[in-house]
Amino acid sequence: MSAVLVVAPEALSAAAANIAGIGSSLGAANAAAATPTTTVLAAGTDEISTTIATLFCGYARDYQNLSTQLASFHQQFLQALTGSANSYTAAEAANTNPLQALEQQLLAAINAPTQTLLGRPLIGNGANGAPGQNGADGGLLWGTGGTGDATHPAGGNGGNAGLIGNGGAGGAGKDGPLQSNGGNAGHGGDGAAGGEGGWFSADGGAGGSGGHGGHGGKGGAEGSGFGSGGSGGDGGVAAMGGSGGWFSGNGGAGGSGGSGGDAGNGGNGSGPSTGGDGGDGGNGAAGGVGATLIGNGAAGGAGGGGGTGGAGGHGGGGGTDGGGGDGAMGGAAQLIGDGGNGGAGGSGTPDGSGGAGGTAGRLAGAAGTHG
Repeated sequence: MSAVLVVAPEALSAAAANIAGIGSSLGAANAAAATPTTTVLAAGTDEISTTIATLFCGYARDYQNLSTQLASFHQQFLQALTGSANSYTAAEAANTNPLQALEQQLLAAINAPTQTLLGRPLIGNGANGAPGQNGADGGLLWGTGGTGDATHPAGGNGGNAGLIGNGGAGGAGKDGPLQSNGGNAGHGGDGAAGGEGGWFSADGGAGGSGGHGGHGGKGGAEGSGFGSGGSGGDGGVAAMGGSGGWFSGNGGAGGSGGSGGDAGNGGNGSGPSTGGDGGDGGNGAAGGVGATLIGNGAAGGAGGGGGTGGAGGHGGGGGTDGGGGDGAMGGAAQLIGDGGNGGAGGSGTPDGSGGAGGTAGRLAGAAGTHG
């Protein structure tokens, strides 16, 4: 009959440290007791008192000799324990690379058929999106979708999950560029949708937030007098969160709308010049729907705030502020679960409207609150 020994090197190292501490404490106590116990003075000058003192001192010296032997044994045991921990650690390190390589080989063999036929592995997480790319889908059986890239004008989509796994988050839209000399600013990029949750049990990915609108350029330079400020860019539109898995899982949260850019001021000079209008905030995105059987709807994204209108130049009127983006509706639950709360409207002129709460599950659950 064979037995399997499982050893945790870190536990051995911790035990060795505790034993070393015990040895140090005992050594200090023995050293402190050595002089008082081995040099006991006789209570009197008679023979009996001298004999008793000699007897006590002899016992103390015997104890100190025994303590020295025990300290030597303690040190040998400590060295053996420490050496064992180091040996197990070295053995684990030596076996790590071969085991990892074997794992990758087995995984590659398992994924090869579906990768060839469907362009998607059976097991494994999807890669995050490269610049300008969507996140890759997770494995068909198990795996989380990759996150969409957020560095290009429109964010990349999050990758979808497989049977078990979470959808990847959508990438955020890029902020709009800044223009100069009265030019209108660029709009923020749109966010990307979150990936769908796995079929069995997983949450949907969060939707990407819209990018912020760029700020408008300043009006004509001092002395030209008639240059109006550029308008601020509108905030980017957010994307909806991914739906939960089929059996159970929560929907992904909707992305928030990007805030509108501030407008440029009108130039000062001999003639009137008006300030630019502020950009409108982007609308929030709806929260993802809960799983078909059990799962909560996600909260809707908040609307972005409107940009501030530019101040007028000498003799000119100021620009108008941008309107706030509308909040989005919370995601609905399906069979069992709570609806997501609606997103709040963005501040501006006028303010954006809040989103409605998501509906409750058909069998059980509460509706979400209005944003």
